[in-house]
Amino acid sequence: AFERASREGLVRRKVLTIVDYELPSYEKRLWVIDLERCRVLHEEWVAHGMGRPRGTGGTLEAARSFSNAPGTLKSSLGLYVTAETYLGKHGYSLKLDGLEPGINDAARERLIVLHGADYVTGDRAEAHELGRSWGCPAVRPEVARGLIDAIKGGSLLWIYYPERSWLEASRYLVDD
Repeated sequence: AFERASREGLVRRKVLTIVDYELPSYEKRLWVIDLERCRVLHEEWVAHGMGRPRGTGGTLEAARSFSNAPGTLKSSLGLYVTAETYLGKHGYSLKLDGLEPGINDAARERLIVLHGADYVTGDRAEAHELGRSWGCPAVRPEVARGLIDAIKGGSLLWIYYPERSWLEASRYLVDD
């Protein structure tokens, strides 16, 4: 996916963020990788969407249902390019542009951004009570600024879950 997006001229920074929603929320399941220096910059807990009606996006521990539709409060899968930062309801935040039609291309419209959230903490993860977002990948507030600065402005974010229909259809995974 990274190589294809690079060939298409979508990558301005050789940094890749991976979110693995197959893992439970009490495990660290977000990694920021500096591909030029071959090192992991961040390994973090990350919240997933709660879904509407409440709980349809999965449980506190696991994301199980995903959507690109406005109003669902569910996370979306696929490849994103990071965009500009702004100060919003959750403080310093990062806009994301979904690159996969029908999968995550409504990210801007849905206000799906990366932000810090007080419901993402080590204590809550240890208690298996990490909160859920309204579809955003949310991280601990104390790491949000550094993580956002490491990935903003043209790096890729890959949100994964083994959903067969997406894996078989993603233009970033299917060979030409």
